This record gives sequence, C-alpha cells and structure tokens, in this order.
Amino acid sequence: MPPETNIPEKLYFRIGEVSEIAGVPSYVLRFWETEFPSVKPRRTESGQRLYRKVDVERILLIKRLLHDQRFTIQGARQYLRQADRGLTRADLMAEMEAIQRELRTIRQLLE
Repeated sequence: MPPETNIPEKLYFRIGEVSEIAGVPSYVLRFWETEFPSVKPRRTESGQRLYRKVDVERILLIKRLLHDQRFTIQGARQYLRQADRGLTRADLMAEMEAIQRELRTIRQLLE
C-alpha cells in the first residue's frame, strides 16, 4: 500500500468510503469482488457491503497492480495467489523466466 494512502482506524467501511479511499468507482469494487476471491466484504442483513481494513488494503494493492504496474486481471490474481503462499518476487521472476524458456522451446519446435 502506498504510504500516502491513509486508511482511517475503523472496524468497517461502506462501499462509498472504500471507493473514496481507493479512488475508484463503486462499480469497479463490485467487479473486483467477482474477479478476486480474496475481496469478500461482509454483508449486513439488508445486503450492504462492509469492508474491513484488511479488505481495503487488499483493494489498494489490486489497484496498484492493475493501474500502476499494468498487470492484467489474470496476472494480478496469480500474483496475489503467489503472495498469499509466501513466494517472493524473486521466486515469481524465476518461475516466469522458466515459463519463457519453455515457450521459446515450443516456438522453435513449431518453426
């Protein structure tokens, strides 16, 4: 999470508050819920979304991956899965290099 982003000390945030903190429209947050399994806000009896601070931090990370680092949704989803498993950036880079070598080999076989 970028240091300039201040998340208020609260137990729960409504979707409008999270939208304002993250700087994305509410419909984007609802879409991200469908694309990223780790974004699961709680619901009130009336169906209103309640985000915890950890959810807001995850949303800010997703925004940074998609907007700043230009990940695809699939790439961001994989990055988050790997991060949740505790793999480092170096591990991810080594895995990506191995995949690229394998793809080059396949290309040579097809030529």
